[in-house]
This record gives sequence, C-alpha cells and structure tokens, in this order.
Amino acid sequence: MIYLDNAATTFIKPQAVTEAVMNCIRFECGNPGRGAHAISLAAAERIYACREALSDFFGVGAPERVIFTLNTTHALNLAIKGVLGYGDHALISELEHNAVRRPLYALAAQGVQFDVFPVVGLDTEAILRGIRERLTPKTAALITTHASNICSISLPIRAIGALCKEKGIRLIVDAAQSAGHLPIDLRDMQISALALPAHKALFGIQGCGALLLAEGMDPKPLLEGGSGVDSAPLVMPNEPPERYEAGTLPTPAIAGLLAGLNFVRSLGLDEIRRRTEALFLAARERLLSFRDLELYQADAVGSVLLFNHRQIPSTELARTLDREGIAVRAGLHCAPLAHRALGTPAGGAVRLGFSSLNTPEEIDALYSVLRRIV
Repeated sequence: MIYLDNAATTFIKPQAVTEAVMNCIRFECGNPGRGAHAISLAAAERIYACREALSDFFGVGAPERVIFTLNTTHALNLAIKGVLGYGDHALISELEHNAVRRPLYALAAQGVQFDVFPVVGLDTEAILRGIRERLTPKTAALITTHASNICSISLPIRAIGALCKEKGIRLIVDAAQSAGHLPIDLRDMQISALALPAHKALFGIQGCGALLLAEGMDPKPLLEGGSGVDSAPLVMPNEPPERYEAGTLPTPAIAGLLAGLNFVRSLGLDEIRRRTEALFLAARERLLSFRDLELYQADAVGSVLLFNHRQIPSTELARTLDREGIAVRAGLHCAPLAHRALGTPAGGAVRLGFSSLNTPEEIDALYSVLRRIV
C-alpha cells in the first residue's frame, strides 16, 4: 500500500514511536498520579517529559500549561466552549474544519455569534483587513486554522496574533495540519491557545492530542472528574494541568507522542518541509499533465494537494486508487466550509496528504496508476 492519506493520520510511523508505545505497555503503563508504586510513577514521569518537550518545542514556557486531550477536536472544544458565553462574538476563517464550526454552531443556541473572514486568494494585508472589518465590540476570540486540511494554504498567524493582541482578543489556533510541518511559537506568535494532534505530522498514535495555553488563558473545564490530586473537594483543582485533565490519561499514546516529537526534532522542520514540498511539486507536475484533472489552490505549496477528475466522482476515483494499492481520501474532509471557499463540487475532491516518510518513487507509482485509470 502506498499511503498518501497523512493529512488524516500518519500510518507509517518511525520505529522509535512503535517501540515507545510497546515499552510503555510492557513496562510503565501504570495509572499516572493514581499510585505510589514504581509503575505509576514511571507513567507520570513519561507524561511530564512529554509536557516539557511540547512546551519547549512550541514556545509555551510552562510545562503545566500543556493539557493532554483525546484529540485536536477535544482540545478545540475545551478552548472554544471554555472562553465564549452569552453575548460574545467570534471570528473564524473560511477554511475551518467542523472541529471549529460545529462547536460554534452549538454555542449559537447559547447566544454566541460568529462571522467568517475570507482567506483564499488573499495576501496578509487583505486577510487582516477582512478581520478588522468584521470585528465588533463583542468580539472575544478569533479561531483559525494554521494550515488548511484540504489544501496547502497557511495563514499568517504571527500577523493575526499581533492584531488580536492589539484588540484584546483571544487567538485560538487549530494546528492539526501544521504541528510537525511549520514552525510554531506560542509566545512569539501571541497565540492564546494552540490545539494539536499526536497522530498526524508528530507521528504519534491515535487517542491523544494537546491544548497548549498561554499565560492568562484559563478556560472553564470541559469535563469534571478524578484528577489524581486534591480529591476531597467537589470542584476541579484550580491550577493546570489537573484542572483540565479529568480521568486517566492515555499514557501509551503520550509515550508515542514524545517519541514522535523527538523524531521530528532530530529530522528538523526545514528538512521535513524540503521533503514534503518536493513530493508536492512532483505530484503537481504529474497531475497537471492530465487534461481531465482539476487542481485546487495548487500554487500554495505544502503537504496537501487537492484535485478532481472532471467526470469521475471523487469517491469513485479514491476507491479505484485503493484497489490499485494507493490510499487517499475523498469527499468533504469534515470541512464543507473550506470546500465551498475553494469551489469544489458537492461531492468534494480527492486529497493527497504527504509525509516526510513518503518517497518520490511513490509519486511515480501514483502517476502510473492514474495514467491507467483516467
């Protein structure tokens, strides 16, 4: 199988990740913070080591402000629902995933309003102008993806962060597609909350994500329950991370995230970007040679390439590629708002998601298969 669905989850993992998960299960998978014995302490130490590594890599500056969640969606729900309430207004980009759009739609029943600012085809100044035009006295947060999950457009987060700081607005960033691909520094970019997954470009496994909180960003907890400390009160602890981490943490997934992050650091973001952009450019060149294929936002070079055949529905083309041993994803990719912005058909499009572990030979194989089927 040639796996080109890395925007959904990386399937090919570094060996160090597999070994870290297995070693955790075999030797240190006690319940962290729920026991004084050595196995429980080993699990707690592994989790803290991952907090430290994430805090350092993403410029948080305080390991206790790294909150572990089930996934990026869980992290975004915590940030969004934890800061917005009746009468508040929010802004989102036109490229948002349902992980942002649906929580805001749910909050609309509680008196929260939101508007959408344009991105596609615009430079930084035009994007900032669109944001300013939509600000109101009640705007409490701007929530945006860092990089789209259906094309390789990335947003100017540093400039948006400066504008949000100027206006006293919280900036919540969805880094599902950028963490492990693009440089991110919470303090430098003035991000209030950053949501990220373990299982994508950080090469961890499914079942774990994180919400990274800037100083002063203290959303209400989304869940209540046991925290392993201060068990007598009926309310959650006041301080992070325990304030937000109700229940047992996914220790094996966190161990895998730490190993994946170490792999990314050893390879370096510059090398990762060089590899994925080379794959993108090779795929784009080959796809453009087919008259019946349409590419979307192909000038934005990165780790995601979206295309369609003008007669074959995207899901049918993806199933055909699967029968030929090539894994892609078709449809709306949980992002109908973004597909509308890009102008894809009602059935969406076919997405190629590249990893630094893919090879040029796999792009050649994709081209050969497409020549046979289209």
